Amino acid sequence: MADILDIDAAVIGAGPAGLMAAEQLASAGVRVVVFDGMAAPARKFLLAGRGGLNLTHSEPLPEFLARYGAAQARLAPAIEAFPPDALRRWADELGQPTFVGSSGRVFPIAMKASPLLRAWLRRLDAQGVQLRLRHRWRGWDEQGRLCFDTATGAIRIAARVTVLALGGASWPRLGSDGGWVPLLAAKGVAIVPLRPANCGFIAKWSALFADKYQGAPLKNIALSFGDRTVRGEAVITRDGIEGGAIYALSAPLRDAILATGEARLLIALRPDLAVDDLAARLAKPKGKQSLSTYLRKAAGLTPVGVGLLYEAALAEGRALATLSPGGLAALINAVPLRLTGVAPIARAISSAGGIALDEIDDAYMLHRLPGVFAAGEMLDWEAPTGGYLLTACFATGVAAGRGAAKYLGR
Repeated sequence: MADILDIDAAVIGAGPAGLMAAEQLASAGVRVVVFDGMAAPARKFLLAGRGGLNLTHSEPLPEFLARYGAAQARLAPAIEAFPPDALRRWADELGQPTFVGSSGRVFPIAMKASPLLRAWLRRLDAQGVQLRLRHRWRGWDEQGRLCFDTATGAIRIAARVTVLALGGASWPRLGSDGGWVPLLAAKGVAIVPLRPANCGFIAKWSALFADKYQGAPLKNIALSFGDRTVRGEAVITRDGIEGGAIYALSAPLRDAILATGEARLLIALRPDLAVDDLAARLAKPKGKQSLSTYLRKAAGLTPVGVGLLYEAALAEGRALATLSPGGLAALINAVPLRLTGVAPIARAISSAGGIALDEIDDAYMLHRLPGVFAAGEMLDWEAPTGGYLLTACFATGVAAGRGAAKYLGR
């Protein structure tokens, strides 16, 4: 093994949290080397930007912070120190100005991650930050040195401070595979089991429905579970359902399924119409139209919406044709869907679980490992899509980087 002993700071993970920590350290005059196991940096960040990079959200900070649920109090100081407005200014300084979309979400005008990442890497390079790719972290040796596997063999590196920003376990082919969990657990660090977040769910469709409607969108719907209702869109998959509105409810749905084996979701296909108004429409003569055609015309349902009604009736052993106008109207705005499983974590947008938040101090340093800091999705928090995930990754990266610089006396 080759030894490199003159590194001030090692950042492991070249995603948003790791690169932001490196920027903070370099700005404080610290020599920084960023290591990543992949052949290119920020692979998941680039994937997130394919459909338009949702950097953050424009809603007021109190409402913004509430999106982090149980982790709100712990994350608030970091996000307040680097809030959405600061993130937007940062992007603007990199030559990537942003705009607020109709939903309140914030995007770069370029609508891509690649121009922002290229500008960011140029600035980091100008600050003296070194980037070493294809370096797979394997933990520490007996002397506390960092161990990496590389294409040319194993190396050990002594660093005065280390920032871990290795992500969770979603999209493992892009580098976030949770391989760090046993390495930290072996050091006594408490790890909350990694679970899918912003994920899809399993539903037992009939073969006919799955064959006909997989990939079909459900637009302008409302989903209800427990005391929560969200508006948005979803997509039928071969074995279940996913999409933005589903992701907004994924945490309580996931927890219910893990606890009891199932969750009962209600889908309102025409949430802007009262049940009485729908019933009045459906009370008109059907004539020679098929029931499917009648439901599409009278209730304004899409073909996949009609298919869902038939699925719901089939699951409950009822015939849709026997329902009264009032019964049909009630079903249209409360289609029951029994979810029996959670889609695999590898297909989830993000993951929950990770390093227990009690394991880090206010500077994001691990209590059990002085000089080792952690940031980003490898910490135990989760948030819905809409810019909240990236904002917390950036903000905790800032906090860990500043904490590491302070630890070095900078």
